[in-house]
Amino acid sequence: QVQLVESGGGLVQAGGSLRLSCAASGSIFGIKVMGWYRQAPGKQRELVATISSDSTTNYADSVKGRFTISRDNAKTTVDLQMNSLKPEDTAVYYCRIISTMYVYWGQGTQVTVSS
Repeated sequence: QVQLVESGGGLVQAGGSLRLSCAASGSIFGIKVMGWYRQAPGKQRELVATISSDSTTNYADSVKGRFTISRDNAKTTVDLQMNSLKPEDTAVYYCRIISTMYVYWGQGTQVTVSS
């Protein structure tokens, strides 16, 4: 079973930057969409950004202009560059990959932004 492993989370001051990376432990065929979601304490998991197989991107309004999603199909990785971070960006960030056969989720990585 292919697993997704996220890295790059941590503690940063407001206004700072972090780069999250998500790598698949094996090959995934028929990838349709890769994306990042987040879940803050007491809140539902929400979409942050997605990137489709034709590189079309979609962002939550709250992160537009600050976050950038990118993918490397050859390595089956998806990254999230997060700039101008705000305390309200604090959450556990999850990677998700949708293929023609399965939906894969990572285990999550904590991002904490201090004010």
